[in-house]
Amino acid sequence: MSVEVGIVAIGRNEGERLKACLASLPEVPVVYVDSGSTDGSVVVAREYGADIVELSAYSPFTAARARREGYERLKQTHNPKFVQFIDGDCLMVQGWLDAALDAMRINPEVGIVTGWRRELHPEVSLYNDLCHHEWNRPAGDILTCGGDMLVRSEVLDQAGPFDDTVIAAEDDEFCVRVRKSGWKIHRIPSEMTRHDAAMLRFGQWWQRAVRSGHGFAQVGHMHPPYFAREQKRVLVYGLAVPAIILLSLIFSPIIAVLGISAYLYNYIRTVSGLRGEGLSTGRALRHASLITLSKLPNAIGLIEFHRRRIFGRKMQIIEYK
Repeated sequence: MSVEVGIVAIGRNEGERLKACLASLPEVPVVYVDSGSTDGSVVVAREYGADIVELSAYSPFTAARARREGYERLKQTHNPKFVQFIDGDCLMVQGWLDAALDAMRINPEVGIVTGWRRELHPEVSLYNDLCHHEWNRPAGDILTCGGDMLVRSEVLDQAGPFDDTVIAAEDDEFCVRVRKSGWKIHRIPSEMTRHDAAMLRFGQWWQRAVRSGHGFAQVGHMHPPYFAREQKRVLVYGLAVPAIILLSLIFSPIIAVLGISAYLYNYIRTVSGLRGEGLSTGRALRHASLITLSKLPNAIGLIEFHRRRIFGRKMQIIEYK
């Protein structure tokens, strides 16, 4: 049996967020892929009528693996022309799927259609608010998008599925291959999903930044020169400048002042850029503090990727929730 569209939702211990996600989905075939949840997520998904794929522990849990296995099940059972991927901590905005399908029909050269993701509770923490700003990007043809996306099945078959081994920025890695296969990626000016980052603690934000650094290194290693600029910033502000400051405290405190000045210069530039994007001065100052600091956990993630790569270790998931 073939259908026009099916949905792959993925999750791990999302609790009430998963209920909201599944309740928001339209009446099309839904496959829910669970990555070892211990909170009853599988029972919840079954109650909502989803087809369930429970990932075994034979290899590391990753979002990429969940999306790949979800697509394989959906293709086997319903063979859809289009596949909507959604994370279990997101809910779908009413009318999104119809708008995305219309965009696909009008533009046969477009392989992926995405929209605007919004944060559900940006007011509860600085970390959620930073996510809310990160999701706010212009519509039009784009290079990559996040994990919530509508994809042509032929694109998945032609470019290849999500790569199980990519534990962060797996959506970037997939999008790079999609564009290499000759397809366009387009963001339409419509709300797509509402996300619940649920980041209330500094440690959660730090771990998320470690995960991002791992993604910069891994995807950049797979598809050079992708993420080259991000890796350069991490190497400078996450490794080189801190090393210079620490060494100079022993040999020449004056040089330490220069290193700290480099951070201050980077912070001021970041504030100016955020103000140019329309943020208020207060939000720009707060966001810039995290963006500047993020190079340190990014560096930890970058080092961890290369440590795993060099010593042949498995790419284990890095969780922040």
